[in-house]
Amino acid sequence: MKTVNSILTFLFGGIMILAGFMHFIKPHAYDNFIPDLMPKVLVNYVTGIIEILIGVGTITKIFRKQATLALLVLMIVFLPLHTIDLFKVQPAIGSHLLAVIRFPIQFILIAWAWFIHVNSH
Repeated sequence: MKTVNSILTFLFGGIMILAGFMHFIKPHAYDNFIPDLMPKVLVNYVTGIIEILIGVGTITKIFRKQATLALLVLMIVFLPLHTIDLFKVQPAIGSHLLAVIRFPIQFILIAWAWFIHVNSH
């Protein structure tokens, strides 16, 4: 069980670091996900930094408990955005099919984050 938990922890941490860097590599890919009333560039970069910090914290034993809790909260915070995207005429992810596929994946990510959080030591 310890090996599975370690693999899941490091994998999710790596995914978060990669996702965070993507906010800087392809910033316009996130424009449609950010509500128009918010400053898109600022929100995009701050989100990228947060994702990188959470990813690094997740793979760093001393910060793991706090980082995996932040990861869980972040996945829950993103859920309403993905829910809204399901009902948009033009979903931010690109198509209704992708929005429908991504929606249950968010619940898997929430469960994954919860699992690694409760099993972090």
